[in-house]
Amino acid sequence: MTPGALAALTERALRWSALTTVARFALQLAAQVALARMLGPGNFGVYGIGLAVLTFVGFLSGASFSYSLMLQPTLTRDDIRFSFTWQMMAGLLSAAAMYAAAPALAGFFGDPRVEGMVQLLSLASLLMAAAAPATYLMQRDLDFRMLGLIQLASYAAGYLAVGIPMALHGYGAYALGTACVVQAAVALVASYWAKPHPVRPLFWHAGGGEALTTGRAVFLTNVVNWLLSNLDRVVIGRVLNAHAVGLYTVAYNLASIPNVLLLGALQPAFLAAGAKLQDDRQRLAQGWLLGLACVLVVATPAAVVMALLSADLVSLLYGAAWMDSAWVLAVLFLCLPAWASWGLSTPVLWNTGRKHYEFLLQVPLLALAFPAWWLLAPAGVRGVAVVSVVVIFARALVIIGAASRALELRWIAVVPYFARGLALSALCAAAVLVGQRAAVGVAIPGASLFAGGLCALLAIATVVLVRPGVLGAEAQSALARLVPGFISRLMPAAPAVAEANRPTP
Repeated sequence: MTPGALAALTERALRWSALTTVARFALQLAAQVALARMLGPGNFGVYGIGLAVLTFVGFLSGASFSYSLMLQPTLTRDDIRFSFTWQMMAGLLSAAAMYAAAPALAGFFGDPRVEGMVQLLSLASLLMAAAAPATYLMQRDLDFRMLGLIQLASYAAGYLAVGIPMALHGYGAYALGTACVVQAAVALVASYWAKPHPVRPLFWHAGGGEALTTGRAVFLTNVVNWLLSNLDRVVIGRVLNAHAVGLYTVAYNLASIPNVLLLGALQPAFLAAGAKLQDDRQRLAQGWLLGLACVLVVATPAAVVMALLSADLVSLLYGAAWMDSAWVLAVLFLCLPAWASWGLSTPVLWNTGRKHYEFLLQVPLLALAFPAWWLLAPAGVRGVAVVSVVVIFARALVIIGAASRALELRWIAVVPYFARGLALSALCAAAVLVGQRAAVGVAIPGASLFAGGLCALLAIATVVLVRPGVLGAEAQSALARLVPGFISRLMPAAPAVAEANRPTP
């Protein structure tokens, strides 16, 4: 594939991914708010514990042996059969282990409801394993239009069509668990329909050793990632209770939605395109810097605005029962640029032959984080949240540093983007505070949220219209690729910048 064709295909994939990401954000937010109001923190806590277990099991059953399908330069039917065979074996064993461990997990967390939840979600782990090969084959082909539509349809089927009606009929936490299983089932059927592949078993072939090596690296990396991303909730569930897990989980999930959606739009396309550029470090470095510039310049002020509006957001969306999660939500929102930068940097390690680095570099952080969580958990969810924030920023620094070294770049290359983001953050923060002060005394629900958000939006729009150069050439170029028509009208310089960087995926 020529550089121009690859760039065009990647940009089209990014635009489709961004479009479906925005739609999924709206759908996910609406469903989570409705279910949180109906079920309360306790039920969400039980589901949160079950979901943490599912995420851990899913790292083996849902991705490890299929990940190599996206990274291999060339692919044969035997490669697909081999990956599918081992993926299904891992899925069956993982689901059985999850089901058998459910009583012990319920005893560990001191809540009998956890047993049934974990057993229910074991089915979802098997369905996720079966869907993984088709999903990664679509990512390999940069078919993010179909992937996005499948994600939208499966989430709607699970949480809107099944989860909300079950919650209304009093099924409690099991409404959420069943919704997760239905989502996984719909995603499996739709993925295989969109990308059918051979399913006849194949236990070994010439390229099997490399695929298993990649699978092992993916599994070890994901175990460490799971521990660093979920041990906080495990500690809360053990030291405190399911109610506290629910408060923390909702705050964590809401804060991570922008990051998950942003990375869902950028990371798979960058990883799949980067796999085709493994021998062209210069273009890979250019693409990484473009993505990082967009994240740091745009996501940093957005994170500050959302942090300042957290209390208003929780009050309007979730109600008084959830207000204890507002402070946790605020500090976690501030992690958005670190989350996204770290997620955008991991593909660099995988595409430069450093697949083990992500695992090895984060093990020391895990050794420090676990005792810190355990010591601060008795102080409540705020103490745990503080440790989580430190861990997230530390992970970002470690992974960004490793990616820059892999691409033979210096840290100084990233500093200007972060400086621009901080300057825009200060402007937006002042605008939010002005709007909130203006809304003091207004009895309309959400007045403070609306006023603060509107002032921040007006402030950033004024900058874009009057001084677009403040964003920097790289951020303008990245935005121009996602929404070229809109950006070209607001920032005339953007198309020229984008054209200058056209060969970069």
